[in-house]
Amino acid sequence: MSETAWRNGTLGEVADLCLGKMLDQNKNRGVPTPYLANVNVRWGEFVLDDLRVMRFEEHERDRYGLKYGDIVMCEGGEPGRCAIWKEQMPGMMIQKALHRIRPKAGLEHRFLYYSFRNIGLLRGFDQYFTGATIKHLPGEQLAKVEVLIPPLPTQRRIAGILSAYDDLIENSQRRIKILEEMARRLYREWFVYFRFPGHEGCRLVQSPLGEIPEGWEVKPFSAIASYVNGYPFKPVELGPAGKPIIKIKELKAGIVSDTPRNTGDEIPSKYHIHDGDVLFSWSADLDAYLWMGGDGLLNQHLFTVLPADAFSRAFCFHSLKESMPRFRALSLGATMHHIKRSALDQVFTVVAPAPMRNRFDVLVKSIHQQLITISKQIQNLRQSRDLLLPRLLSAQIDVEALPEPALSEP
Repeated sequence: MSETAWRNGTLGEVADLCLGKMLDQNKNRGVPTPYLANVNVRWGEFVLDDLRVMRFEEHERDRYGLKYGDIVMCEGGEPGRCAIWKEQMPGMMIQKALHRIRPKAGLEHRFLYYSFRNIGLLRGFDQYFTGATIKHLPGEQLAKVEVLIPPLPTQRRIAGILSAYDDLIENSQRRIKILEEMARRLYREWFVYFRFPGHEGCRLVQSPLGEIPEGWEVKPFSAIASYVNGYPFKPVELGPAGKPIIKIKELKAGIVSDTPRNTGDEIPSKYHIHDGDVLFSWSADLDAYLWMGGDGLLNQHLFTVLPADAFSRAFCFHSLKESMPRFRALSLGATMHHIKRSALDQVFTVVAPAPMRNRFDVLVKSIHQQLITISKQIQNLRQSRDLLLPRLLSAQIDVEALPEPALSEP
């Protein structure tokens, strides 16, 4: 075979595959150890907050443990979704809802990950799924997935080009987290710990929420904003030309190629989402979000928070975010949590006088604008990468003739 030839290989031939450990509280033995579940894996990244714990015995660590360069893939939920493990936490294990894919010699782990991403974008995993309603990608089917493999130097070249985009995306996401934390800490300093400018001379008085500065008020969330529930849009086959329908999934993972869409024609404007809008997820994942995913998108089943007169979106967002534990305490449902609209009358927040809120808004507005700007840059990077991806992985582009990607920090 020519040193420049590309070849087809099944995943069972070119990688070692292992499904994670079954969760069984009655049978599992060993040391309690954090593990990854399906919900912890997104495309290209891991969510490592609130990891669950399972008992693993010493002899199971090699079988179910992760090493740098392993690819972790969802077996169910969104089968095929995956990310590269880079030792983000030592000693990490996996649960049965995930596959561990360990490339053999001659196969670069980043190249294999981008091959999976390309297969996912083209819905190439679908032919291997089992299950009529809930889709799964069992190990015997995963082993049949075919990958087009060039020589190792070409793999590294392709992986390097695509990784340049992802490195910038990752850096931008870190900047977003820093900015979000800056805004949240400012809110807490002023409106939770009451260390606002001039607080030294302010007297504290009793309120239903404990001591608050004199002249401040306690109001229910129903008094500082109105809440418009989403609309049950029906998806229409429009391709990328349609307007994405935003649900909890899109809030967490972003908009992807198979996000349901609708024209949005003749839909009242109150159901359209715009950058900077505040969204309140009142079921399943109870949380508040500052929308940064584009203008004119369609809200399916979230509250759009519309501030009352004299209240800003920034103040409403951070007040909601800070009060989420109290909303969750009022939630209903054993597995799928949700709150009733009446909770908006039952959860209270501390409201400073308008001049103090206005000072806060001036400081936070610039942070929120930076968040939106960086989010748009991330979207552009993802679109550029995903346009390049199939051309690189099908040998349509001579990668040796390409210069190094001239990318700069957003």
